Order: sequence, then structure tokens, then C-alpha cells
Amino acid sequence: MLIDSHCHLDHEKMDDDASEVIKRAVAAGVRHMVTIVTRLENVPRVKVITDAHENVSMAVGVHPHNAAEAVIESERDLLTWVDDPDVVGIGETGLDYFYNYAPVAAQKRSFECHIEAARVSGLPLIVHTRDAEQDTIEILTRAKAKGDFQCLIHCFTGSRWFADACKELDCYFSASGVVTFKKSDDLRQTFATLPLERIIVETDSPYLAPMPYRGKPNEPAYVQYTAEAMAGVVGLTVPEFVRLTGENFLCLFSKVKIETANGEI
Repeated sequence: MLIDSHCHLDHEKMDDDASEVIKRAVAAGVRHMVTIVTRLENVPRVKVITDAHENVSMAVGVHPHNAAEAVIESERDLLTWVDDPDVVGIGETGLDYFYNYAPVAAQKRSFECHIEAARVSGLPLIVHTRDAEQDTIEILTRAKAKGDFQCLIHCFTGSRWFADACKELDCYFSASGVVTFKKSDDLRQTFATLPLERIIVETDSPYLAPMPYRGKPNEPAYVQYTAEAMAGVVGLTVPEFVRLTGENFLCLFSKVKIETANGEI
């Protein structure tokens, strides 16, 4: 049940042939992958990948970096895609004040549209946040008061305060290769405080390759190294952690169905 909950199989830095990347992931024991659409105009290109590989699903959204140029007018722009069987999540969306590639107002507006699409569709919201913890919590808190929705903080690298605030909102947390870095002691300590039933893993490939591949292009096959590191952080064996996070993933991404060796889904 090793699953890469967040990758970018259509990214130019990935292998020219996504099928080869997927084959390497399968050989490494990865059962499923979710590839992320970062602007809606890319949906048809990503659909080519998901149509060809039953072990790949996708999430549809507009990355905060693209919020000003790939404008979401309303949640309807996203809901257009949710009946597609390959679409299992909304996002990634959120706020990024580190790069500020898009004005804050545009990022917030896009974020709010994604939240409403997640609430209406019942699909999980995939949140990107960087240097924007306070505003992220404020927006999520206001939105939760209007009606519940499932929320995943992807590639969690936040503060203990942010982790605690997200726990209060019943968010899930995804660990990336960052947890394997030598200087990530604070992050590992924060992950150790999180509810086990709310943790999953990802690569965010081609970014953030874990040790021993740091500095090289990442790919879904490398999610095993993050799982190994995280197992030690939370005090489980690697098989226990892989099973746990696989079950957590299927609870959050309930549209994904994976057949196990004994025929169960």
C-alpha cells in the first residue's frame, strides 16, 4: 500500500516518457500515484497519462503561483471535472508568499473557489502553503464554519503552531522528502506530535528528492525513502507505516480503489 499522494508526472523535468517513471515506481512497490494539475488548461495532457495507467489518478486545480494568469472565476470552473473517474482531488491550491508570483488577492480568491469546489464535490482539498500560515488558517477556519470539507496540507513543513491549528481543523498532513534531510529535526519532531491516522506520504516529484537522491530530480519510486524515515519518526516498522499511510490515503481519497492481494478494495 505504498502510495505517492502528490507528484507531477507531466512536468518537463520528469522523464520524457511518463510510463517509464511509472514503471520504476511500480518496481519500487508503489501501488498508486496522484498526479497534480497546476492549471486547468493542462487537464487534457494529464488525462492522457491517467487514461493509460489505472494506477494513476489526478487532482485538478490552479497552483497559487498561477492564480493571476490562470484565473478561476468560481468553483464551477473546477466542478466541471469532478465527475471524471480519474479526478480524485481538488488542488493544489493555497497561498505562497515566499515567491509571490501572483498577487495575494488573486491567490486568496482562487483558494476560496477551490475550497467551495471541495465542499460541493466531496473531494479532498490539497493545500500548498509557504510563508503564509496565518492567512491559510484564517481562510480555512472561516470556510470550515460554513460547512465541512476534507483538507490535506501537502508537503507539510510548517511550524508547531501551524500543525496544532491544522489539527483543530481535522486536516491531514503529507510528508515529503524534506523529512529525510539532516537539518529537518524540528520538522520530524513536529510530525511525531501528529495523529497517526492523519499522516500520508508523497514525493512532490520532480521536486524535493529525499536522501540519498537530494539535489537530483525526484520521482514516485523514491517515496519509499520518505516512508522509511517517517516510520522511525512515529515509532513504527516500515511495513506498519506503509500499511497505515495507505489506509489513511484511501480514507481521504475515497474515490480511489485499490485491489489488494486477497481481493479486497
